[in-house]
Amino acid sequence: MDRSGGTDRRAFLGYAALVGVAAVSGGRALRLSGPGKSFDRGLGPVELDEATIAGLQADMQAGRLTARQLVENYLDRIKRLDGQGPQLHSIIETNPDALSVADELDRERKARGSRGPLHGIPVLLKDNIDTADRMTTTAGSLALEGSIPQSDSGVAVRLRTAGAVLLAKANMSEWANIRSNHSSSGWSARGGQCRNPYVLDRNPCGSSSGSAVAVSANLCAVAVGTETDGSIVCPASNNGVVGLKPTVGLVSRAGIIPISHTQDTAGPLCRSVADAAALLSAMAGPDPRDVATDRSAGHVQRDYTKFLDPAGLRGARIGVARAKFFGYHDATDRAAESALDVLRRQGAVVIDPANIPHAGEYDDAELEVLLYELKSDLNAYLAALGSSAPAHTLGDVIQFNERHREREMPYFGQELFLQAQEKGPLTSPAYIKARNKCRGLSRSLGIDAVMQKHRLDALVAPTGNPAWPTDLVNGDHFTGSSSTPAAVAGYPSISVPMGFVYGLPVNLSFFGRPWSEPTLIRIGFAFEQATKHRRPPRFLPTIEPSPA
Repeated sequence: MDRSGGTDRRAFLGYAALVGVAAVSGGRALRLSGPGKSFDRGLGPVELDEATIAGLQADMQAGRLTARQLVENYLDRIKRLDGQGPQLHSIIETNPDALSVADELDRERKARGSRGPLHGIPVLLKDNIDTADRMTTTAGSLALEGSIPQSDSGVAVRLRTAGAVLLAKANMSEWANIRSNHSSSGWSARGGQCRNPYVLDRNPCGSSSGSAVAVSANLCAVAVGTETDGSIVCPASNNGVVGLKPTVGLVSRAGIIPISHTQDTAGPLCRSVADAAALLSAMAGPDPRDVATDRSAGHVQRDYTKFLDPAGLRGARIGVARAKFFGYHDATDRAAESALDVLRRQGAVVIDPANIPHAGEYDDAELEVLLYELKSDLNAYLAALGSSAPAHTLGDVIQFNERHREREMPYFGQELFLQAQEKGPLTSPAYIKARNKCRGLSRSLGIDAVMQKHRLDALVAPTGNPAWPTDLVNGDHFTGSSSTPAAVAGYPSISVPMGFVYGLPVNLSFFGRPWSEPTLIRIGFAFEQATKHRRPPRFLPTIEPSPA
């Protein structure tokens, strides 16, 4: 967008290539002041760095800010940070109708008041979440370039109803990281390699890479990601933000490019637990297009922010899932031990250890389930796109990738796609056996068993190792993570910042029984408020020589 009227040209967040900007809206100049932290509309400064939903709503209600001005400033930040400056590559495309939508919401606010907490709030969507507008939905793949779904996803419907502005589509690990065992998280043919805003040569993790990076770098208010196993909580940890993976069935998956109907879910990526609770409040609820949401009846809360209790750790029984989820990175372990001390000081009863039975025993079965369901579920999604879609089956996508190998597979192949294509129907004995193994070992014999034994409110473990150097030659370098038990079980988890290792953020994950989002939000919020580890990134080119 063209900008004019600004004279202040100071570095944005300390990154030398970034400058303050000015925007003209309604005849008034909006100038980013200081190091990109606020703009002045003539009615006093409005903070945008680390802005919260509640704070932005207060500013709009008081007349210090309009939705249009907010969208303009975020679009400008995207322009200067994502495609220029540090070149984060977190955004695939912006919504060409975002400003007109914001204008309409501003008029509605004046005429009838606010719809609620998300009225006028810019929300970023991962590029596998359908929107029936002028944005495409491609899972980062050239095979779906130009694909515009016939209807909104269930998530987009709820967000629009809540008054959110769908700002842009976020870059992601192409096909949600199910194409190859040797992929680099955050890479897609459409969006390129997404970069970690803390240290630019480090990986953002995935597959919700762009959603987490954009939130961390203050390119949007809040964002939505999706997870099958780790795709919300891992990028939350690598990028120093809060990631909330709901119980499968709490949030509609209708209109989301799928991997697995037993494990897929959408969820919030935000800078605070409070914002994650507010965003979940808008997203959660039944959808006749997703049968899994039938199970949410009686479990959906209209307002998850009512569980934000700074004393929420007092008396909470929290088990430390130590076996399998500690011991793979010394500095991360030290941060986790400090976090456990915080839990104790805040009044939690910490049971240590409270190991999850059978953890790690169903990894092969999980992959088997995902491959079977990928073929079945993706074929169903592609078929529903209609005759104008570029691809109609997984086989079509495989053939496209082969024809465009130089653009689609310059760094890694599609061996997982090929394995999935060879799978039979969901009535196959091998699939049923693997699915039953996953459900039994992860649920009744796993998380349920240890939580019942120790009468736990939640389990806790480090989310994963610090961000590794991005390596397009060899792929990702994971050393450990704790996402799999809750992912395979379809149970909820929340990942909250717990500190830094050599300037790289690391998170703590709380997870537990199905529909326990209120408990996890209460515990996660209390930990967040007791520690306040979140701090914005500095866009360093490479790792600092000494621990932060």
